[in-house]
Amino acid sequence: MVPFRCSILSIFVVLLLSPGLTFSLPIKDSFVQCLSQNSEFVIPASDFYTPDNSSSFNAVLESTAQNLRYLLPSVPKPEFIFTPLYEAHVQASVICCKQLGIHLRVRSGGHDYEGLSYATEIETQFIVVDLAKLRAVQVDIEDNSAWVQAGATIGELYYRIAEKSEAHGFPGGLCSSLGIGGHITGGAYGSMMRKYGLGADNVIDARIIDASGRVLERRAMGEDLFWAIRGGGGASFGIITAWKVKLVPVPSTVTVFTVTKTLEQGGTKLLYRWQQVADKLDEDLFIRVIIQAADGATKGKRTVTTSYNALFLGDAKRLLNVMEQGFPELGLTLKDCTETTWLKSVLYIAGYPANTPPEVLLQGKSTFKNYFKAKSDFVTEPIPETALEGIWERYFEEATPFMIWNPYGGMMSEISESSIPFPHRKGILFKIQYLTMWQNPAEDASKHIDWIRRLYNYMAPYVSMFPRQAYVNYRDLDLGINKESNTSFIEASAWGAKYFKDNFNRLIQVKTKVDPDNFFKHEQSIPPLPVSFRKRKGRGHHGIH
Repeated sequence: MVPFRCSILSIFVVLLLSPGLTFSLPIKDSFVQCLSQNSEFVIPASDFYTPDNSSSFNAVLESTAQNLRYLLPSVPKPEFIFTPLYEAHVQASVICCKQLGIHLRVRSGGHDYEGLSYATEIETQFIVVDLAKLRAVQVDIEDNSAWVQAGATIGELYYRIAEKSEAHGFPGGLCSSLGIGGHITGGAYGSMMRKYGLGADNVIDARIIDASGRVLERRAMGEDLFWAIRGGGGASFGIITAWKVKLVPVPSTVTVFTVTKTLEQGGTKLLYRWQQVADKLDEDLFIRVIIQAADGATKGKRTVTTSYNALFLGDAKRLLNVMEQGFPELGLTLKDCTETTWLKSVLYIAGYPANTPPEVLLQGKSTFKNYFKAKSDFVTEPIPETALEGIWERYFEEATPFMIWNPYGGMMSEISESSIPFPHRKGILFKIQYLTMWQNPAEDASKHIDWIRRLYNYMAPYVSMFPRQAYVNYRDLDLGINKESNTSFIEASAWGAKYFKDNFNRLIQVKTKVDPDNFFKHEQSIPPLPVSFRKRKGRGHHGIH
């Protein structure tokens, strides 16, 4: 893929052969010296942002930081932010950080729920390499594929695909401002997952910069590493600079709807019924449920709203037939339905107002930002009505509680748990995302976080067990974190098994092979095996137990 290459080999060789670098300089100066002395490309000073120029530094730091909790003054900030123009600059960053012993964080869209792409709890000094300027998208309709650089958003990819063909799409995320670099590393689910699987299931090649500073595509990286990066979590194995994705067919007309019911309108019974049918409906139909607290009809009394928010890959007439057969209890009518194009359905599902022009997707902006805490669960049996009523009781204790229930089934049940690291497949009825949000930074975050933890504990009997599964792209540090100096794969299993089930063992083996020194690390990165275990394994211990 020639347009993304910039004399990479020459930079790589020059950097590796360069004499000892100056370590006595401040971090940024040492880093800039390393880049400038060893790169044939001029790196503008405007690509570096430091706290001493607070206005520009804060503007870049805040530009794609989605969780405002990690912008508070008490949170450690990077020594500087580097926004490379070329893939070769990213490669040089890896080599220089390794030579200088600088801890590196990488950001594409800034959607990490615990802010790990721009903040850290385990490192005292770090820098951020922000990929926001690497956002080229090259769509090849004849090949049914697209190369997309890691700094582009999923919305930009959708727009560029539709620009070339209204008969093609990609089964990626619902939130249009997701940076595609990190999005796919966690799996990438969306409204076409029941038809085509995850975004990561539809990746056919990638470009990654490994811990040695090499730029590798699929053939060079090998199938183990290619497997690991498609759902094994971000920033453990290298820096993804581009994905090659497979495009999927979409009809010329799709249908969307949102039907909302309150508790007083039979919301609890209807939600129980949805649990029984959502994974069994036609795979062209995706109905998620958005669950919020709201003011009730009686003054001073709150209720809960359940909004059935859907995409159907077909026209309204066929949708009504599917609903009559599979979920008549919702009472869907033609008036509830809106026929549109696939691209405009992206805007609808993302929550944009009606008649918003699709060009808004090119801005790569988030529709809203909050202070928030999130958690996740996977459900294998319908949650009883009595347990749902217990959820509502807890909802009324919190100002802005929020849940989204996403249906599984269809293609998700057909793909093996080990096909990619994302293991949540056959037997999953739906996924729960729990959220609590607040807007005032002066509020006591602990009361909101304590509330969501109590709700999560309450849900334990009603969700998956052994392990209690979680979605890695809904990052949750409550599940456990790596220590700064000594990452234990045994301790990491506490969260690793929840995110990856048995695939965690293979991820550790890949990490040990490609990054044995743990250069790419964060609070929940995949750890390598300790040296003692590697030696033992070489004497006949085949695997991790």
